[in-house]
Amino acid sequence: MAAAAPAAVPRIKLGSQGLEVSAQGLGCMGMSAVYGSGPKPEADMVALIRHAVAAGVTFLDTSDVYGPHTNELLLGKALSSSGVSTRDLVQVATKFGITPEMEVRGDPAYARAACEGSLRRLRVDCVDLYYQHRIDPTVPIEITMGELKKLVEEGKIRYIGLSEASASTIRRAHAVHPITAVQLEWSLELGIGIVAYSPLGRGFFSSGAKLVNELPDEDFRKNLPRFQPENLEKNAAIFERVNAMAARKGCTSSQLALAWVHHQGSNVCPIPGTTKINNFNQNLGALSVKLTPEEMAELESYASVDDVQGDRYHGTFLNTWKNSETPPLSSWKGN
Repeated sequence: MAAAAPAAVPRIKLGSQGLEVSAQGLGCMGMSAVYGSGPKPEADMVALIRHAVAAGVTFLDTSDVYGPHTNELLLGKALSSSGVSTRDLVQVATKFGITPEMEVRGDPAYARAACEGSLRRLRVDCVDLYYQHRIDPTVPIEITMGELKKLVEEGKIRYIGLSEASASTIRRAHAVHPITAVQLEWSLELGIGIVAYSPLGRGFFSSGAKLVNELPDEDFRKNLPRFQPENLEKNAAIFERVNAMAARKGCTSSQLALAWVHHQGSNVCPIPGTTKINNFNQNLGALSVKLTPEEMAELESYASVDDVQGDRYHGTFLNTWKNSETPPLSSWKGN
């Protein structure tokens, strides 16, 4: 039996700069892009977003590249149709830095134009958390952060985040303006919160190896290294062990995977995505799953670095986005 959803979704302080969010967020990407065969029906997705907020999941994650642009438009419509009071309740996170042509840019002019475009599409005056989605290896991070700092001072964004950044890049950025949240990089020594995207292994911990057979050919996940036949069989063994443990605990495998993320600390927030209200409700039940230190160790033993087969990305994605270092500030000759 799946764990029941909590009576109220707890809230956490994400980072040390003052941002408070629901302990579990909602990743909105799959509503408009990348997963499946195309965008889902708008009315259904607006209803899902409003359901999430009513349930207490108020941390909503999007990006200008999702669609591109259509996911921000969807979120903006959902929030505006709910009224001003709903906007006061939610924390909107969006990102810039990946162009529609899948190039990475962090120059000041692009950062500013991207932010202003997101504000229009989201129909808000200020973005709560604004990430640099990927790090531009041609622009010193201090230059990008300098422009983001100006946007904070102008009231267009409240808090700044980085995604897929190296430890040294995070520290250099933090020296220009405090970083509130980072995706993937663990940097708690700087008072930075962690936002875990794809906490369900892009759906793998919901249904295991059979997920791949259920995906349409256009789905981005079809081509991921971890979902290729030579890797999938070995990774499926991990799912089976997780699933067996979930059965012992009376929850689902996806709830167990999310619970592991929640137990990493009070400054960690997973943002599982879904396009179905039933799945959303099930994900929320992860907050009621309690794990002992022994159970945490057992879970971690299932999926060590050596056990998991295949990279997270492939080709251009892997080679470009693994490079999260930027040139020294002294080398910058831009405007």
